[in-house]
Amino acid sequence: MNGRASAPAAGTIINALATGRGAAFAIDRETTATVELHDEGDVTGEIDGAPDADTRLIERCVELVVAEYGDGEGAQVKTESEVPMAAGLKSSSAAANATVLATLDALGVPVDDGEGRTSESSAAAVSREAAARLGVRAAREAGVTVTGAFDDASASMLGGVTVTDNTGDELLARETVEWAVAVWTPDERAFSADADVARCERVVPVVEVTTDLALAGEYERAMTVNGLAFCAALDFPTEPAIAALAHVEGVSLSGTGPSYVAVGERSEVEKVQEAWDEYEGHTWLTTTRTDGAWTG
Repeated sequence: MNGRASAPAAGTIINALATGRGAAFAIDRETTATVELHDEGDVTGEIDGAPDADTRLIERCVELVVAEYGDGEGAQVKTESEVPMAAGLKSSSAAANATVLATLDALGVPVDDGEGRTSESSAAAVSREAAARLGVRAAREAGVTVTGAFDDASASMLGGVTVTDNTGDELLARETVEWAVAVWTPDERAFSADADVARCERVVPVVEVTTDLALAGEYERAMTVNGLAFCAALDFPTEPAIAALAHVEGVSLSGTGPSYVAVGERSEVEKVQEAWDEYEGHTWLTTTRTDGAWTG
């Protein structure tokens, strides 16, 4: 009755705060969840390295999966992560996805691999989209998201780029991308639930344009316009984006900040990292992920 799963972080192409439609892409840093089921009925959570962190999200993920597919089991859930919390890199979505899949694994419920196949033959297999929606529901109920973040959750769960309508948790488009990625994370933190939604709604006309660009496959242009708009709306500096644009076409404030992400060819993305190394905080290089979350 034990399960284990991992899910990648993600970066922003379009922030869904303004219109409810968003887009994100998976990146190669992971959160791993382990779930141990028991018969006592209660669910307790632990976040490795953060003993005082809020565990309501991962606990609620387990509760919802057990309610849907289990038989009243209790559980102990623990997450370990390479993804900094409250940095705009979808740590909550990665934790939720990993926890949902780990709980399904512990219950012995197969998950569709996205191509119509499952780890074992069963008509009761759970689709990856459905698993992501359970995590999104848990995030809403735990109060850690404003939009529901199905864009972030779907990118983390499925891999590649996803474009979504978060108002109905609808997947509008998905495409595999292969980019090198530079990330700059300042020392400050910004919680999504604290974002000024009213200010974000003022950039609706701009975000509508970026959504059209993303649906046309022009992801890099979409994320750059999005990034400049949301830097203004959320009062983050545009200088990191301007510095990156000397080398790449795609750069954005990720989520509600404070991290910035830039994408492109490896040699150019390395130049972005060099420029961002001048700022206080932490910079790192990674790549996009095409395979999404996984069990085991």
